[in-house]
Amino acid sequence: MHSRIAYLVHDLGDAAVARRVEGLQAGGGAVALAGFYRRAAPASIAGAPALAIGRSHDGRLAARALLVLRRLLFPGKLRAMVRGADVVMARNLEMLAIAARLARKGQPVVYECLDIHRSILSSGPGGRVLRFIERRLLSRTARVIVSSPAFERDYFRARQGWPGPVDLVENKVAALPDIPPPQDRQGPWVIGWFGMLRCRRSLAILSDLAARSQGRVRVLIAGLPTPDIFPDFPAAIARLPGVEYAGPYRPGDLPRLYGRVHFAWCIDYFEEGLNSAWLLPNRLYESLAHGAVPVALADVETGRWLAAADVGLRLPSGEALGPVLTGMTAAQHTRLAAAVRALPRDRIAFSPEDHRRLVARLETIAA
Repeated sequence: MHSRIAYLVHDLGDAAVARRVEGLQAGGGAVALAGFYRRAAPASIAGAPALAIGRSHDGRLAARALLVLRRLLFPGKLRAMVRGADVVMARNLEMLAIAARLARKGQPVVYECLDIHRSILSSGPGGRVLRFIERRLLSRTARVIVSSPAFERDYFRARQGWPGPVDLVENKVAALPDIPPPQDRQGPWVIGWFGMLRCRRSLAILSDLAARSQGRVRVLIAGLPTPDIFPDFPAAIARLPGVEYAGPYRPGDLPRLYGRVHFAWCIDYFEEGLNSAWLLPNRLYESLAHGAVPVALADVETGRWLAAADVGLRLPSGEALGPVLTGMTAAQHTRLAAAVRALPRDRIAFSPEDHRRLVARLETIAA
């Protein structure tokens, strides 16, 4: 008999949500899915019917809080969906609040925390209130799932005092694509910055590097810019020499995009010293899966991951990439790319055993 998992998510359109649903199903779980959506509400995800419970917007925390309150007061079909499951899995704090409220007595709730928003880390009264709310909700939580060891070490243990079990489930790719053999090129070196685009400093560093390189370095950007930070991203990029914006993309576009680049920008200053220092981003695993050489800061969790795997460029600062690429030879890049290709598959892609292990843990707490 399949374990019945009610999965509550912050954005039904998030590609990472689809990967998790597929993984839970591959591990033997029967998934019932519900959540907010940002752009369009899908009817189903990976064959699992999706119950849309309201449209939210990136960064608008007050509006999202009102959406959560509405669902707490008027759960509708969501209550039956949650209570009919063996275990409830809530992605992000807002969904944990709903899960804790709607779950029946004794029903296990799992908190999936893959990103720690700067608002909850604030030293002001707002941050203290959010951390207090999270601690109260954690008292109703059976276990926590994180995507980086730093989230457990530096946040849940050190800041929130969480004594319960924590599972590390990294943001690995679902499967490894076929990568064409690397081309013997002399340049220009192309850096790819893909994914959620929210870091002004990253754009400043990359655009300055392209402008100063006299054509030896180019930058390819693709993904969704955060409107509050980049209100007219295409127009801004059009003014930058050596920088191209390819627009939003779907997961199936990644082989084509990564096939155009030599290096992948895995540096993020958006929440410098906090979430940006702790996370292991999707682009780390995606770039490695597609044969691009990741570029990261040496003193953050991404840099430590790369150091342990002995791959990628680990730099003291993002600005240090310019001098490194100035002296980069084709032979040096070939060696870096070969190290990426030699990585064991299980470091960057989920295995069937990974999926079975996660569902088995959920079954254990449900029992």
